[in-house]
Amino acid sequence: MSTVSSRIAGLGHYVPERRIDNAEIEGWLGLEAGWIERRTGIRKRHWAAPGETLTDMAAHAGSMALDHAGIDRTTVALTLLATSTPDHLLPPSAPLLTHKLGLSASGAIDLAGACSGFLYALTLADGFVRSQRRPVLVVAANILSRRVNMKERASAVVFADAAGAVVLVPSADPQSGIVGVDLVSEGAGYDLISIPAGGSAHPFHAGMDPDLLTMTMRDGRAVFTKAVHMMSQSAGRALAQAGCLPEGIDRFIPHQANIRIIEAVCEQLAIPVERAVSTIGDFGNSSAATIPLSLSLENRRQPFAPGEQLLFSAAGAGMTGGAIVFRMGSAA
Repeated sequence: MSTVSSRIAGLGHYVPERRIDNAEIEGWLGLEAGWIERRTGIRKRHWAAPGETLTDMAAHAGSMALDHAGIDRTTVALTLLATSTPDHLLPPSAPLLTHKLGLSASGAIDLAGACSGFLYALTLADGFVRSQRRPVLVVAANILSRRVNMKERASAVVFADAAGAVVLVPSADPQSGIVGVDLVSEGAGYDLISIPAGGSAHPFHAGMDPDLLTMTMRDGRAVFTKAVHMMSQSAGRALAQAGCLPEGIDRFIPHQANIRIIEAVCEQLAIPVERAVSTIGDFGNSSAATIPLSLSLENRRQPFAPGEQLLFSAAGAGMTGGAIVFRMGSAA
């Protein structure tokens, strides 16, 4: 039996219509004009409208990716939804997503990997495509605006809502797909970014402080330092596994957490910052959705060509992180 790899056949994204400019948040928090952009690189972000659901957003992105791929939807064997903000704690949101997309033959599961969730989902999807030789839809989506505590400056200024999607299909090109991957975790930093209550350890109860159900960042400086270290070290190992030097990366698509993190990782890896795709200025930090969102937007700006080598890297709550070297394949 011939070797099968994977290739990206379709890309899609979705951002809500409602745009929140920095001036609006700076006004709420009593910050001076320009404070947010100077510290994060963010100028604006998009927040979901009342009544808009996570699966609504994911379906928009997924449908765009499936249409871009041009494949029969009945051939999609698996749907992976990377999210930290599912529609409900139970049931998972992925089965509803497949229903909305008309993917009647697709298995479906949620993955809660925070900011690195897309990398974990893509790794699993690549393995499934190689072993089962059937297409996989990967969607990353979050509505973080509904988990923001507007009393906490560190998280209120950065988080956004968005969705991004990738369709992976079998490829006869043995050099396409994931050629290097490194996934990591540092549980010692488990509570640096958290939603303290609402899970089984601290269930919701009447009279609970509502702030405990929103996001908190315990130590922003520690998060910055750990994110830069995890993203850089993991990317270095993924590059080594791929047998690729930093100068062999055509485009670097990092998690869009903070422009200073992106610049620091580029410096650590000796990758020119001009090769890093940056969408944080216009779309903020939508956690797991930032990499597939950036992929889809970048493909519109300058379509990816067969043979291009892409580097993805992320780190976030948990702390979980990782990096992937992905080689673009041809449809032939």
